Amino acid sequence: MNEIILRHVKVVDPGGPHHDATVDILIRDGVIVKIGERIGAKGADDVTGSLRGSSLAARDDRDRTIHASPGWVDLRAHFRDPGEEWKAGITNGLDAAAAGGFTAVAVLPSTKPVTDDRAGIGYLFSRAQGHPVQLLPIGALTQGLKGEQLAELYDQQQAGAVAFSDDQRSVRNSRLMLLALQYSGGMGDAPVMVFPNDPDLARGGQMHEGPMSTRLGLKGLPPVAETLQLQRDLALHAYAGGHLHVATISTAESVALIREAKARKQHVTASVAAHNLLLDDGCLRGFETCYKVLPPLRDITHIEALREGVKDGTIDAIVSDHRPEDREHKVLEYGPAAFGIIGLETAFAVANTAMKGRMPLRRLIERFTHGPRAVLGLPKVHIAEGSPANITLFDPEVDWTCTEDDLVSKSHNTPFLGQRLTGKPLGVFSRNTVQMVRSVAEGV
Repeated sequence: MNEIILRHVKVVDPGGPHHDATVDILIRDGVIVKIGERIGAKGADDVTGSLRGSSLAARDDRDRTIHASPGWVDLRAHFRDPGEEWKAGITNGLDAAAAGGFTAVAVLPSTKPVTDDRAGIGYLFSRAQGHPVQLLPIGALTQGLKGEQLAELYDQQQAGAVAFSDDQRSVRNSRLMLLALQYSGGMGDAPVMVFPNDPDLARGGQMHEGPMSTRLGLKGLPPVAETLQLQRDLALHAYAGGHLHVATISTAESVALIREAKARKQHVTASVAAHNLLLDDGCLRGFETCYKVLPPLRDITHIEALREGVKDGTIDAIVSDHRPEDREHKVLEYGPAAFGIIGLETAFAVANTAMKGRMPLRRLIERFTHGPRAVLGLPKVHIAEGSPANITLFDPEVDWTCTEDDLVSKSHNTPFLGQRLTGKPLGVFSRNTVQMVRSVAEGV
């Protein structure tokens, strides 16, 4: 018998029976068996006691309340496996997810070869077997991500795919997108995840189009490239039905369009990358490639609209958009450098830093828990007696500086090294396994 006790934790679980209560949680063989005050549990492993004795607590306050929420879910990560395992790999990616407080992570299909059939989905599951973090495969929408023919959507779903996407490639063929929505709508409204970006308008773009791109002499990525493609996809969805998920929006106009679509009762959901809530295009003054992302960092007007969209629920989920890159593709002149940063380890801290004081903590946690699960059609997870323990432990108040010791990812392409952030995941409990954040558990 395996017993774990979480002592004096504040539960953040909107809609759950113990939301906002400070309690002890007794877990036996992976199931929550008792929740209450001062639970007697002789012999149980006191996980939170070891956390309060860590150097994290020593840096701040040993009496600080540790928070517990349902396990966080990330909707958008790239593990580079198969094909570029030296950049990440399945096990390394799942370890990075655990370090970021996630108990489940949806993995993109833009691998080499592309994950576009039953065998590809099976490969991902086989590589993730036995890990405490659940891998949720996203199948390719079109064969080879070429935008020419639909992939075998039904076969991928039967193999375990939770959604379909061509990652950052827009499906140019409107009829093909229409068929994708109609077909997936007949499969239980499996989400079709689109990345709104008109490839012709965006061709050659390096950063947000605006005064800063003009000043730096870099070709801009205009906001209209995003909104024009989004308008088309929303129009097709209004005609075809199904479930359209708009991934990593970055413009004020996109927020407004999705808000209007939801008001019309369209089954539309949306996500935003955590870094797009905090960083603006001014970060590129020094041509640092660690800030080169797609969609690009926008100006403050767009950022404020994104924050408002997170606050009012127009945006359902905050994602890591985790994209590992090696030095050969990232540490070079700005123009040829690859887009993307790693984000799993820092997503919560970045989002919490951006939104602190702007919205209640419970609403922010919803964008990491219930929101992502609703997008994928997964049942809600609550902290309740009799339920399997799927829990993230975190401290929303701790101030810390991100160092390489905080990174589990093989690739270190992040702009947050040396940056001061607020809020930190401490560990996860999932599949009857505790996995603590390395820098906390080791007293780094």
